[in-house]
Amino acid sequence: MERSHDRARRHTARSVLRRIDDDTVGHLMEVAQKPETASRRLEALDREWDMDRTIEAEAAAMGLMGLALGAFVRPAFLAMPATVGAAVFLFGTRGIYPLLPIFRRLGVRTALEIERERYAVKALRGDFDSMAQEQQPGSAADRSDDAAPLRH
Repeated sequence: MERSHDRARRHTARSVLRRIDDDTVGHLMEVAQKPETASRRLEALDREWDMDRTIEAEAAAMGLMGLALGAFVRPAFLAMPATVGAAVFLFGTRGIYPLLPIFRRLGVRTALEIERERYAVKALRGDFDSMAQEQQPGSAADRSDDAAPLRH
């Protein structure tokens, strides 16, 4: 089964993908040059909306607006929530959404794109350094003579 982030990338123009990826590289280069900005960048990543959240919020707003307009202005607007529901179903099953190209051009990233940057920032900050030291050959974890004997 194909995951939604793969579908979103597949349905995004190459030039847009290049710009999104270049922006990510730019953020990582800034953190590499100024390590003190890592925590601030992680906070920004925590606040960033991914593609799924953006589509969910947009669809809910359009659906509610269609219901309100249908109830108070003109019943023909009730077709709007049905159209939005069909579009969300299409996104969930095929990864295609009418506003996906617009959102991507605006720089909305998938959850995986955001997570990749998050882990890269953490790596640049040194969050995983202790893991590398624990896995080095000859470390205490590798020496059997340091291990406590099992007691029954």
